[in-house]
Amino acid sequence: MSEASNYLENKVVDHTLGTAAFTMPTTVYIALFESDPTDAGSGTECTYTNYVRQAITFAASSGGTAASNAEVTFAAIVGADVTVTHFAIYDASTSGNLLYHSPVDASKVYAAADVPSLASGAVTVTLD
Repeated sequence: MSEASNYLENKVVDHTLGTAAFTMPTTVYIALFESDPTDAGSGTECTYTNYVRQAITFAASSGGTAASNAEVTFAAIVGADVTVTHFAIYDASTSGNLLYHSPVDASKVYAAADVPSLASGAVTVTLD
């Protein structure tokens, strides 16, 4: 994952140039999307019954990349099939600010009762 949102790009530039401080989020959350969230934060986030963003943690970055350091499991799919094409990282469990986004390696269709999950290390953030 290496797409920073417009929000985050502005915060990092301001912070590193001394224009305004950026407060680190206490917790970051991963969201599943059915379409590209884009740098502007649009796109269609999953909305199946019982879906909620999940907290995700990362190891310290090395060589400009940070990787998730624990498995993340979402609630089982309820109702119609869901096709996940992208994921995103936010600074809040609902609403909040989009920080990063990326397409998944391959779109995945989840059927009723499937449980979406991401293995430890499966999510990486890289700044180019």
